Amino acid sequence: METPLRLREIDLFRGIAILMMVVFHTVFDISFFGIAPINVSTGFWHYFAYATASLFLLIVGISLIISNARARKKYSGLSLALKFVYRGAFIFALGLLVTLGTWLYLGEGFVIFGILHLIGISILFSPFFFQFRTWNLLLGLVCIAIGLIVIGINGPLYLLPLGIHPSGFASVDYTPLFPWFGVVLTGMGIGEFLYTGGERKFTVSPISDLITSPLSFLGQHSLLIYLVHQPIIVVLLATVTGIPLFP
Repeated sequence: METPLRLREIDLFRGIAILMMVVFHTVFDISFFGIAPINVSTGFWHYFAYATASLFLLIVGISLIISNARARKKYSGLSLALKFVYRGAFIFALGLLVTLGTWLYLGEGFVIFGILHLIGISILFSPFFFQFRTWNLLLGLVCIAIGLIVIGINGPLYLLPLGIHPSGFASVDYTPLFPWFGVVLTGMGIGEFLYTGGERKFTVSPISDLITSPLSFLGQHSLLIYLVHQPIIVVLLATVTGIPLFP
């Protein structure tokens, strides 16, 4: 079912992205803890991870356009910008909790700048980019191209958010601004085409609630699921395999 404030296709695709993320992280954990010899750094699972992150961040960009258009009906100027500043800061703070949690649990390879950090910064930056409307498609492609250039560049740790990092750096989740902010910008450009003024500009064919409802539920609770799914996966793997996965 669709409420006036929700667009069912957005919830649906966000739910698909979250489901893909849970599947990948389960496979990743099975490999990481040596439960089964699965290669997640190349081949199918490598590209599956890229597709998952790309879909999720495209939806972030599209959702920002919808949120901004609707917020403009209530806010303007500084109060409008602060809406996104507060939201972005909240998401980034959750990313810092992930940093702390992975540092305490993993030590080496903990998350310094992962997808929550990226989403938080992207939301913080978004008020500067709303004005470019569909031009964000081009800006997004430029950002992605820069990411392909800097990917092989080594540098100091403080440049980590930009995609430049020290030699030998490793993290279980590294999602730098270049190229990944470009995917968010691309989503914002697409959003201007598909949801001008925050309203759907195309027709959605009816699909059985039996199919869409479970995925939409996941999409509506994506942040909570992101925060709790990894501990749940680890506990389940430890229970099923009997392998001690806790330090």
